[in-house]
Amino acid sequence: MKPWLSFKFPFLSWGRNLNKSTLTDDLIAGITGAVIVLPQGVAYAFIAGLPPEFGLYTAIITPIIAALFGSSSHLISGPTAAISIVVMSVASGIGELDPAQYIGAVLTITLLAGLMQLALGLLRLGSLVNFISHTVVISFTAGAAILIGASQLKHLLGIAIPSGLSFVEGLSQLGSQLGETNPTSLIIGMLTLVSALLVRKLNRRWPHLLIGMAVGSIACLLLNGADQGVALVGALPGTLPPLSLPDLSASTLQSLTSGAFAVALLGLIEAVSIARAIGIRSQQQIDGNQEFIGQGLSNIVGSFFSCYAGSGSFTRSGANYDAGAKTPMAAIFAAVILATIILLVPGLTAYLPLPAMAGAILLIAWNLIDFHHIAQIIKSSRNEALVLVVTFMATLFVELEFAIYIGVFLSLAIYLRRTSRPTVMEVAPIPDHPRRQIKNTQRYSLQQCPQLKIIRIDGSLFFGAIDHIQQRIRALSNTGDTNRLLIIGKGINFIDVAGAEMLIQEARRLQQRGGKLMFSSLKGTVIDELRANGYLERIGEELFYESPEAALGESVAALNPDVCQHCSARIFRECTPHEGGNMIAVSRL
Repeated sequence: MKPWLSFKFPFLSWGRNLNKSTLTDDLIAGITGAVIVLPQGVAYAFIAGLPPEFGLYTAIITPIIAALFGSSSHLISGPTAAISIVVMSVASGIGELDPAQYIGAVLTITLLAGLMQLALGLLRLGSLVNFISHTVVISFTAGAAILIGASQLKHLLGIAIPSGLSFVEGLSQLGSQLGETNPTSLIIGMLTLVSALLVRKLNRRWPHLLIGMAVGSIACLLLNGADQGVALVGALPGTLPPLSLPDLSASTLQSLTSGAFAVALLGLIEAVSIARAIGIRSQQQIDGNQEFIGQGLSNIVGSFFSCYAGSGSFTRSGANYDAGAKTPMAAIFAAVILATIILLVPGLTAYLPLPAMAGAILLIAWNLIDFHHIAQIIKSSRNEALVLVVTFMATLFVELEFAIYIGVFLSLAIYLRRTSRPTVMEVAPIPDHPRRQIKNTQRYSLQQCPQLKIIRIDGSLFFGAIDHIQQRIRALSNTGDTNRLLIIGKGINFIDVAGAEMLIQEARRLQQRGGKLMFSSLKGTVIDELRANGYLERIGEELFYESPEAALGESVAALNPDVCQHCSARIFRECTPHEGGNMIAVSRL
């Protein structure tokens, strides 16, 4: 098969490996996946502010397209909690909408997000997600979990609160109306939550959410909840995903584009990170660009089949792998089985009470908070803890799509600040060492030559770092009798135009003072790039040495003997005792 065919149509590659054994394993995993996604699809649609069938439609169309065009054998795409809350936030942010307008806006968000994801994949920008720190994802997800849980409290308590309120306004309204709590709703919701927790504790493989919702529905019937004011989800339409048309008006596109990009970005982060996590377990290499394409196509197609934006699900993907899935056919089987359930048993949710849904969603929200990694981040790094707190607070108090941007930009700003201040370490040779090892002067308490300073730079010389490096070079070369400086550059990965110009400036400055700026141990790729751009000649090719030994062997002999006479330390092996116990540099070459 031609490589370009495998790139454009990955299913042609894994489809050839299908046989009776793999299909059987995939079918069993598909049954497990359908059971898991049934309650999740309904719950996630509820979070997104959509009718329950939209979550199930998304769980049918999205995983099929993502499986056919993605690179992972085990990733299961579809509705997710974090994407659902962001979609709801973006769609609600454009103003008051009737149900039909709201659905149209959601479909538009899905289409735009899919187009953006597809474009990033086709442009081979799969590495983009590497710039989104793990801390941002964890803190945003934790904040989204709090918002999801808070949004369900009104259904759990049976209190009527207007939609579209902010986090603080919603809690304020809830607190002022606690006296109007419906006891029956609270009992049903808590029974759902507790029973789901117990089932999950007994056996994590059992469909705890489905069982918990069933317990809540039975409790609603026994307590005659419908007559007690308990709202019900209602029956499903009993049809396959119908055709739909996103709202493509100019005003809608303009108002939703920014939010759609946040949905696209979060969806890609979820999908690729989950695919890689499962890939580590399954020993499969994941192509990030192909995952971008698969996720983009799944959302584009889904927007025309009554689906809202989806992404990879860690719960369903992990369960899919644990159930023994061998190929992406498992995701397709799960979608087909779910479609069959909807067609044959459309009344499955007819007696499902909203408090039971709220209880299940509260458990989902709780499981989204990664307490272990949050504690680890707070303990390990002050900067990462800052990113964590700011992103978390922004998620709660700022519009969700902007909370993602804030976290990403803050994370990048801290990274850039760190790279803009590379380590410029003073080093010196260990006295009498046979191999002339050069070490950190502070760590090894080494003396330095008053005329020749040696520094090691660990970091690249780019426009953002040159000010810091130049200040350190001048501070070291302007002290006492120092007019020679050797830079050991084995830790320098690249030197950009600004960095090269700075080196030219410093080399000329020291030369005018009768000194010399030297370089050793630069990587071949760095030397080649400097030579190709003409900077090696401008700096002075004679200033570059292959090793510190070569640079020192030539430079020590050129030191001022008058200064050496007053030096009592034997810094270099070229230094020899002088009358009175002082040292003088003598060339041994």
